[in-house]
Amino acid sequence: MAVANKHVLQQGPVLATLAHAAWTAMRQQLDARLGHAAPSTMPPLPSAEVVETLAPRPADLVRDYIRNTGGDPSAYRGTVPAHMFPQWGFPLSARTLEGIPYPLVRVLNGGCRLQMNAPLPADAPLHVRARLEDIDDNGRRAVLHQRVVTGTEEHPEAVVADLFAIVPLSSKKDGSNGAPREDRKPVVRVPEDSEELARWRLAPSAGLDFAKLTGDFNPVHWIRPYARAAGFRSTILHGFATLARTIEGLQRTMFAGSVHALAEIDVKFTKPLVLPAKVGLYVRGDEVWVGDAPGGPAYLAGKFVRTTGAST
Repeated sequence: MAVANKHVLQQGPVLATLAHAAWTAMRQQLDARLGHAAPSTMPPLPSAEVVETLAPRPADLVRDYIRNTGGDPSAYRGTVPAHMFPQWGFPLSARTLEGIPYPLVRVLNGGCRLQMNAPLPADAPLHVRARLEDIDDNGRRAVLHQRVVTGTEEHPEAVVADLFAIVPLSSKKDGSNGAPREDRKPVVRVPEDSEELARWRLAPSAGLDFAKLTGDFNPVHWIRPYARAAGFRSTILHGFATLARTIEGLQRTMFAGSVHALAEIDVKFTKPLVLPAKVGLYVRGDEVWVGDAPGGPAYLAGKFVRTTGAST
């Protein structure tokens, strides 16, 4: 089912952040063409926290987001999915990157560790804080580690998300979506002995639908000519959309619909998921993958931790 366009009107802060990021990228490119040196001063790390208190998310937005990612809205019983954090956290996390000397137009979503310490009430204000924790720069790529914490008065650290963004820096490329040849790693594959829990059919519009629900309208996810110009066959699904579907898939299958059975999930986005696609969710013990089939390449690979007392 297509996502209603009305949700775009609820994404003002994220859209403003994307516009600012686009303007910053254009300015960086213009400065490079004019021969102006980019600022090389690195801010102190960890950075100062960006802090905001946000109104509760609109009920219809939360409902449609849960449905889009494969969940059951009735299972949340007045709470907001932890994996929805990009919708309110992205504007704050983007502000933590202001002034750093990297070409952020090339940034890639490398992975995410999500800790779910307490439910987020749907009717309570969200206290959100974000900061840039660390930068790992080896000259070929920079990994930017950000942390976004969402809480309430009662539980200040209800949801803790650690984000790992990758900025390719090398000019030597092998034609594989702009990744430096030196950093190319063996293909991550779904193990042959893994168990398939679910299978998803992702429409060509999956990227646009997720953008309407979260505000992340990066054109690589919904404008095919732009995605092709960026080196992909077609548009690619947001990494956070794959993560959200993974969490909902685990909850529906391994935990009988319980939305409080996962304490933590730590994943890497190992390969762009080009749309449209038919992919499966696979597990082996506490490991999880999203891929085409056992033995095939994985788009997501990670591990998860059950809450105390949770059973399969």
